[in-house]
Amino acid sequence: MSDAGGNAESFDAIIKKGDIFMRERILTVLEKNARIKTDDLAGVLGEDLDKVKEEVNNMENEKVICGYHTIINWDKCGMEKSDAFIEVKVTPQKGTGFDQMAERIYQYPEVSSIFLISGSCDFIVFIEGKSMREVAMFVSEKLSPLDGVLSTTTQFILKKYKQDGFMVEGPERDKRTEIS
Repeated sequence: MSDAGGNAESFDAIIKKGDIFMRERILTVLEKNARIKTDDLAGVLGEDLDKVKEEVNNMENEKVICGYHTIINWDKCGMEKSDAFIEVKVTPQKGTGFDQMAERIYQYPEVSSIFLISGSCDFIVFIEGKSMREVAMFVSEKLSPLDGVLSTTTQFILKKYKQDGFMVEGPERDKRTEIS
């Protein structure tokens, strides 16, 4: 096998990087439950605990696993928050394309996520603010004035129903047993 640069890589070297199938299984479980203890993870996978610990550590070091987070329904906390998706059209930079613009945008602490996308705009930027005004001020004072930003369209999230595969809000279900 060879990589994009044409460098040959032996099968043994690939195996030493980790069992790709075990990695996929670990990632699948962690994606659904980041709080699972490593010994429980090893048990679920039917793998040796030390091997699982080593593989998780390797994936963290390689930035395959970039972090762990909790999904919070802020509406239930009584805390005011305002989240928005901002469509951003930019002029790609000579020599770096969209990467340099993305880097300039993601440096702001208000930016939670940024994605290069296909379609009518170039980036989707996810912003978390304390209020709609705070988000609007970020867009008007920081994002829109950046050299290379052609236009922005802000879309505020009014209600979350499902996030990252988890139900955040939905219709209340009657949990009583129906008697016929």
